[in-house]
Amino acid sequence: MKWLTHIFKSKPKTPVKKFLIVGLGNIGSEYVNTRHNIGFKIVNFLANQENTEFKTAKLGDIAELKIKGRTVFLLKPNTYMNLSGKAVKYWMEKENIEKENILVITDDLNLSFGTIRIKAKGSDGGHNGLKSVQQLLNTTEYPRFRFGISDDFKKGRQVDYVLGEWTEEEKEKLKERLSVSVEAIKSFVLAGLNNTMNAFNGK
Repeated sequence: MKWLTHIFKSKPKTPVKKFLIVGLGNIGSEYVNTRHNIGFKIVNFLANQENTEFKTAKLGDIAELKIKGRTVFLLKPNTYMNLSGKAVKYWMEKENIEKENILVITDDLNLSFGTIRIKAKGSDGGHNGLKSVQQLLNTTEYPRFRFGISDDFKKGRQVDYVLGEWTEEEKEKLKERLSVSVEAIKSFVLAGLNNTMNAFNGK
């Protein structure tokens, strides 16, 4: 009867692929609708679309969802922008997620409003959130998603602009841009980084 035992032995399960999607931003009601908080806004949009909720946990708010069998964690660090790397590192280690499977979402002054640019690696570009992630992970080689906020500000007014709220015209266009951003995230999870860069960069 040993052969029967062999036949009915369950096959080893393939480990579930895990992803960490990090929206960068600052906590507090005064920052909710600012350009700098586009990372929070994008992951909130995805969570709402997938009917999942964020729960306050260590170093941030976290939500979990499934996309075609893959486990996806959405993270909004509560460390403020300059210390975002602490939350990213903690949740990567806690959930045993490879750096190739994280995607860090930030605002970018060098891109026109709503433009998407996804890259496998790169410098922090002067962005304090990316700078913190780079320092804590000790690498520049991790996927990042830059969302253009344009640079329509006068000399010396960069901080006010970044921490300022969207114009009425931008708000009108934002929902469509959020939908495209969420499609890009799903593509990253399902189709991989290279396919997603080809399909969405500059879109």
